[in-house]
This record gives sequence, structure tokens and C-alpha cells, in this order.
Amino acid sequence: MNVTRISPSVIYVISICSLLFALLSSIAIGPMDISYKDSFIALLPGEHHLATHVDLVIHQIRLPRTLLCIAIGAILAICGAVLQGLFRNPLADPGIIGISGGAGLGAAFAIILFAPLMTHYPLLMNIGAVPFFAFLGGAISTYLVYHLGTDKNGTSVVVMLLAGVAIGAISGAGLGLLNYIADDQALRDFSLWSMGSLAGATWSGIGLAFISLIVIYYYCYRQANALNAFLLGEAEARHMGVDVQHLKRSLIIVCAAGVGITVAITGPIGFIGLVIPHLGRMISGPNHKTLLPISAILGALILLVADMIARSAFAPQELPVGIITAILGAPFFIYLLNKQKGRIA
Repeated sequence: MNVTRISPSVIYVISICSLLFALLSSIAIGPMDISYKDSFIALLPGEHHLATHVDLVIHQIRLPRTLLCIAIGAILAICGAVLQGLFRNPLADPGIIGISGGAGLGAAFAIILFAPLMTHYPLLMNIGAVPFFAFLGGAISTYLVYHLGTDKNGTSVVVMLLAGVAIGAISGAGLGLLNYIADDQALRDFSLWSMGSLAGATWSGIGLAFISLIVIYYYCYRQANALNAFLLGEAEARHMGVDVQHLKRSLIIVCAAGVGITVAITGPIGFIGLVIPHLGRMISGPNHKTLLPISAILGALILLVADMIARSAFAPQELPVGIITAILGAPFFIYLLNKQKGRIA
């Protein structure tokens, strides 16, 4: 598809303005209508003089959820862009290649087996044990996929996808076993978490997500030139002075950590890491210096839109946002498979 590219500065301005509008919309839209004026006033420092119930809904429910949505969407999009550059194929995605499944299994292990501690030490579990086990599961899955899909000739897309399917099946079996041994309360907690939802946003989770976003973005952006060289092939990147093994190892660890943290906080949210980097390339091209920031902004924007749909489609009932992203992303994945089928054999 030929798309006319515009300057990065114009792209940034349009993207950031769209994100700010989506932020205000996310605060305004819901079962209780809040005007855009009140939404904007609530974001300003100082006394707001808003009605008590409006102020409560904004600051206790919608603003935390919106901020978490921005951080999670940006992390998933950055990790997707990095993985697609690292594997050098457009089908790499934390969910499709098994990272989310492994991270989900690790998080579920912590949630279900340490359920008594969730009641007595919720902060320790939510920002400690659950993210750690999610990261561990995601890291193991990532290593296995990369190890199975890579040989001396490079990375095989077919083998990588099959490895992701196998790891997803193993993770599904593990989740089924954990469901079987879980008590009623742990099972309810896990069921809500497993569909991917931003409804349980907490300030501790938001803090963890934004700290992770800053660290992941900073590190990945510093590796942008190396990723650009990597697009030419491992041998070419090595000739250009890139430490290929260190680059692969470090970026895999960073992406596994990012996906593990998002899965631990919100549950699995699919297809953001697959779709957004493609949109970013269509807009700004393959240069990771512009692709990574654009992907971060678009990831936050698209997840905000998906969350607004999840909250509003069947109001006052709420759909898990993971269902909405799957509905939006699955057709795009089918399109990519059809487009790439002549090149992935």
C-alpha cells in the first residue's frame, strides 16, 4: 500500500492532539455523562468547584482508568514494534508468539496459589509477586520462541508462529489446571483478570505502569539505530558494528518485562502490539527513531478508544477491553496472513 508520508513534526502534533482529545473523551464518556468542560477543569491544578459526585467519579474512577489505559497501550505498542523489528517480520506480537500466554500463566500462578496473601498484602502482591511471575513466564516463553524459530539462516516465521501456538497450548493447559485447583474467590479473581480489563485501576498499578513505560521507552529508543541496522539482516547489522547477540538478548528481556507487567496489571490484552506498529509504519515509515514514539502514542490512543467502546457499548454493563481489541485486531491479523502467505513459507 502506497501511503504519502508527512513530516514527523506534523505527525507528532496530530497524534498528540488526538490523544489529548481521547483522554478528555475517556473521562467524559460513561454511564454518567460528564461534560468536556468539566473533564478539562478536573485536570487543572487547584480548586475545581465541581459537583461532589462529578469530582468523585472523575478522580476515583475515570482518571485512574484513563491514565492506566495510556500507559498499557503505549507499552504494548512499543514492545510490538520492537519484536517485529527484532524478528524482522510483521506477524510478531506478544500474544501471537506466546509471550502473553506465558506471562498470563505466571501471573495466574501467583494470583491463585498466593490467593490468601492477596487479601492481607494486596500492594505487595500487585506490584511485586504477580508482576515478577508474569515477567518470568513471559521471559521463558520469549526465549523458547526465539530459540525454536532461529537457526544459522535466520528467523523462520512459520516455526516461530508454530512455537507460539505450542506455547499457547501449554499455557492454556497450565491455566486449566490452576482453574481446577483454585478456590471460589481465587477463581472469580482469575476469571475477571483473564479477559483483560482496566476496571481495577489503582494508583499503585498506574505508578508501576508509567515507571515501566519510561524505562522501556528510554532503553528501546536508544537501540533504535541498532534496530534499523537489524532490519537489513543479522550479518549486515554485525558488519555495521551492532552486537547482535546482546541486542537480541536485551530487547527480549525488556519486552518480556513490559508484557509481563501489563498482563499482571490488566490481564491479557491482545492485538495492540500487532496492529499499532503497522499503522505507525504506514504513517511514518520503518525508521525506529520515529516508529517507536508514534507507536507509543497510537497504542495509547487506540486502547483508549477500545476502552470507551467497552464501557459504552452495553452501558451500564461493561465489556472487558480485551474482547474489543480482539474484535478489532483479529480481522487485521487475517489480512496480514493473507498478505504475507506467499512470503512466509
